[in-house]
Amino acid sequence: MSANWTIGFDGDDTLWHNESIFSMTQERFRAILGGIDADEIDRRLLETERRNLGLFGYGIKGFVLSMIETAIEVTDGRVEARDIQTLIEAGKSMLAHPVDLLDGVAETVEYLSHSHRLVLVTKGDLFDQESKIARSGLAELFDRIEIVSEKDPETYRRILARHGIAPDRFLMVGNSVRSDVLPVLEIGGRAVHVPYHITWAHEHVEPPAEGYRRIDGMAELTGVVAGL
Repeated sequence: MSANWTIGFDGDDTLWHNESIFSMTQERFRAILGGIDADEIDRRLLETERRNLGLFGYGIKGFVLSMIETAIEVTDGRVEARDIQTLIEAGKSMLAHPVDLLDGVAETVEYLSHSHRLVLVTKGDLFDQESKIARSGLAELFDRIEIVSEKDPETYRRILARHGIAPDRFLMVGNSVRSDVLPVLEIGGRAVHVPYHITWAHEHVEPPAEGYRRIDGMAELTGVVAGL
């Protein structure tokens, strides 16, 4: 693979842990609403999150607002103020959580940065993503950093056009088939799927039958890149 390829990286759950933090907070949310079936809580919360994506976007702040809204709805307005305060404090703790890189990330990204143009393409709340990128220690290894509200074909087309990147010379690496694989394949790029052990239900889609590579960890990426 020659140096005129550009490699894109997702951020959350590809470079650093993220969904596990949401999972722990959601467990706490279930405990707060202890008298209600846990599966019902999860279902109602997911419905609320999906309904609110167009207003709040992705990220911790929207998640916390959706938990509060769900708590009000499932308790018919009887949720106590102290429980809402607990959810707000949980959100603040999530925002302040240390950025923990996944195994092999630092070494792989640094190695590839010496021979390829790297672009970080991550979606979510601007303030939170900027903070995580700065604290990750990886920012200087990327030639470009793009924080977007959604990852669809048009978003990728716009990013590649802005930076003069041909789609057929672009490889995207990420944990989400929905966000990091399918839209990139649609515009003529290539993709590598690196699954995370937890996937948000909203991101669940069937993977394509062909056209991409799946690896079990970031340490395998250099071999994939060398073999393209």
